[in-house]
Amino acid sequence: MSNLVNVTVTINGEERSAEVEPRMLLVHFIRDVLGITGSHIGCDTSQCGNCTILVDGRAAKSCTLLAVHVDGSELITVEGLGTVENLHPVQRGFWEEHGLQCGYCTPGAMIASIELLAQNPTPTDEEIREGLEGVICRCTGYEFIVNAVRRASEIMREENAVKGVK
Repeated sequence: MSNLVNVTVTINGEERSAEVEPRMLLVHFIRDVLGITGSHIGCDTSQCGNCTILVDGRAAKSCTLLAVHVDGSELITVEGLGTVENLHPVQRGFWEEHGLQCGYCTPGAMIASIELLAQNPTPTDEEIREGLEGVICRCTGYEFIVNAVRRASEIMREENAVKGVK
């Protein structure tokens, strides 16, 4: 008799299903089973935030959740944000302000930034730092990352002004 459990998620707009062990961490389900490797494993203890993804619109560290807990959920990883031709404003901000060095923490920082900007479209630098406190970057002093989030906020406001959104 099999101990496997079927998990179905919509990830980056595509419905995917697989049978997994009930104890499989979400980060391993995404990377090893689904083959979506943009979210990085940095610590497996929820300290670094490199594995942060959106689960039903909220940022979550995927190393702290079991895959079975997100059955039926919508997941977005860094791969689901935008395309090379049409970058998400957060991706543009990171690109324009050089908000990365080695790139290992970048996916988690981008996803955390999306939730931050959804809750606070015009954060101060201090609020950006607070919003990113769950993502540990070992390469920088966060200045470029803070600049990138600030720039993403500006881009989002500009895009909304063009669309006539307040």
